[in-house]
Amino acid sequence: MKASDCPPDDEHASFVTAAAHRWFGGHPRTLREAETRVLRHAAARRVITRHPDHGADELTFGQKLADRVAAVGGSWGFIIGFGASLLCWTGLNVLALARPFDPYPFIFLNLLLSMLAAIQAPVIMMSQNRQAAKDRQNAALDYEVNLKAEIEIMGLHDKLDRMRDEHLVALLKKQQEQIELLTRIASGADGSSARTSEASAA
Repeated sequence: MKASDCPPDDEHASFVTAAAHRWFGGHPRTLREAETRVLRHAAARRVITRHPDHGADELTFGQKLADRVAAVGGSWGFIIGFGASLLCWTGLNVLALARPFDPYPFIFLNLLLSMLAAIQAPVIMMSQNRQAAKDRQNAALDYEVNLKAEIEIMGLHDKLDRMRDEHLVALLKKQQEQIELLTRIASGADGSSARTSEASAA
C-alpha cells in the first residue's frame, strides 16, 4: 500500500494512541505496520479494501509472459494440441515417411521435449512465485480488513455503551426532578390541609 493511501502520521494521533492502548494494550510504536495503518484508516473513516486486480498494470513484460505461458501450459487445449503433435510426429516417422527425419527412438523429439521442459519449468515457477506473493498480499489485506471491521464493531459497542449510560443518567436526573416536584406538591398539599383544619377548628 502506498504511503499516500494512509493519513499522515500526525493526524488523528490521539485516536491512534487511545485505540492502541484500548484494544491492543500497548503504545502505537509497539504495533506492527499493518495494525498502525488500520488504526489510521479507522480514525480517518477511510476504506482499506482494494480491488483484487490492484497493481496488475504494474507487472513487467516478463511477469505477464510468465503468467500467459503458465495459463496456456496448464490448459486442456495445450494438452490436447501437444498430444496430437506428438502423435503426428511419431506417425510420420514410423508409418508415413520412407526416409523419416527422426526415426525411432525419436532422438530429435526427445531433444526438443527436453529443451521445452527446461524453458517451461522455470517460467511456470516464476508465475507460481508471483502468484504466491499475490496470495500473501491478499491474505495480509484480508487481515487488515477483518481487523478494521473488528475495531469498528468494538467502537460501535463503546459508543452504544456511552449512549446507554448517558440515557440512564438523563433518566435518573429526570426521575429525581419528578420526585422533588412530587415532594413539593405533597408538602404544599399537607400545608393546605393543616391550614384548613386550623380554620375549621377556629
